[in-house]
Amino acid sequence: MLTASGKVRCLFGTDGVRDVANRGAMTPEMAMSLSRAYVWWLTQNGFARPHVIVGRDTRRSGSMLEAAVLAGLTSAGAEASVAGILPTPGVSFAIRSQRVQGGAVISASHNPAEYNGLKFFDKNGFKLSDDDEATIEEFLEDHLLDQWRPTGASVGEITHESERYGDAYVEWLVSLANGINVSGASPLVLDCAHGAAFAVAEEFVRRCRLPVTLVGAKPDGLNINDGVGVMYLPHLAESVKEKGAALGIALDGDADRVLLVDKFGRTIDGDILLWVLARWLKAKNSLGAGVVATVMSNMALEEHLALEGIPVFRCPVGDKYVVETMRYQRSALGGEQSGHIISGEHVSTGDGLCTGILFLHAISELGEDVSSLVDRFDRYPQLLKNVKVRDKKKTMEDARLQDVLSQAERKLRGLGRVFVRSSGTEPFVRILVEAKEKGMLEDICIGVEQVIRHIDSLE
Repeated sequence: MLTASGKVRCLFGTDGVRDVANRGAMTPEMAMSLSRAYVWWLTQNGFARPHVIVGRDTRRSGSMLEAAVLAGLTSAGAEASVAGILPTPGVSFAIRSQRVQGGAVISASHNPAEYNGLKFFDKNGFKLSDDDEATIEEFLEDHLLDQWRPTGASVGEITHESERYGDAYVEWLVSLANGINVSGASPLVLDCAHGAAFAVAEEFVRRCRLPVTLVGAKPDGLNINDGVGVMYLPHLAESVKEKGAALGIALDGDADRVLLVDKFGRTIDGDILLWVLARWLKAKNSLGAGVVATVMSNMALEEHLALEGIPVFRCPVGDKYVVETMRYQRSALGGEQSGHIISGEHVSTGDGLCTGILFLHAISELGEDVSSLVDRFDRYPQLLKNVKVRDKKKTMEDARLQDVLSQAERKLRGLGRVFVRSSGTEPFVRILVEAKEKGMLEDICIGVEQVIRHIDSLE
């Protein structure tokens, strides 16, 4: 995969390096090598003895890979602090609040338990750019990296700070929730996906004394994202109806994504979250230039925000690209339909718990009826199809695919769009078709899918 400046990335995808744990790109040996290269990258950026915070989610393979990452960091001369099981945004928060030079998270986010991954952060808690990740990959091939072996007092030390970092993150979340009306508040359900947020969510609810029921909060190392969280919203919908709750909030495995369901069990996705939060921030004069959304967001988002005089800036899929575009456009809000939402005033990466808290503030101050949001958003019909292929790059570059996409755009005549991209973390090419006329969706999607399968069959 080429970066904007022409560098090549082979290991890093949309959100770090991922694979089946103990296989391929996610062996302990690779995790250690990547961590050593990351430290070298930090030293090249002026940090002679960087301090790095390491967090992970609840997967069984997490401890194994954590040991490898810590070995890699300290063997390259970095100081490493173990945050233990902590959400990705919690690690980002710790980096900023402790003013350290970097961070690493061991997680495969929404993927099944057998997967794991590794992603790195800069000193401001932002995910590394494509170019920075490409540089780390280049360092892996440099023989000097293997020769760079600090000894004696130059070897890094490991400290264990999980309780302190977790408490500080919870304390910040509690401060963010200050002002939410607890008395008479409608009950809520929070699904932690048996993931990294289970412990901080439990402590947050206890301290805030909010009427929240936790589900998906009993991880066993193998049940992360399994029939729970953002990957399986029917579980949350059923819990909401059973508890008579007004709202349900679902996280993913590392809690950087959030999706909601209303009292009827209907999904409130990232587009609706952006619609509500943008209006709230604009009323507070805190929105900035507009809203950043990815190419996957529904065209209805632009229509609804245009009525409020709020522009939408599109960017590629991936929350780090959302953040980059936010910084470029001077926007204070951005996100993805899939639930990565970034409030620039508060966070440097997607934070599901933060987003949920801000949403509760927004609906209260705007006087929103949550149960009517889905009806009022009136989205364009969409059809999303994942096609498994052997060579994503070859498929995406094939002229036959470009021809069928051009034909589809002409057929839609400005009343919709078709978008095809390769997954950054899985062996899929994703097809998105969107149109005001629902009848056109399936025909166009089938035509594009057939061409992709034909290209793949010729490999």
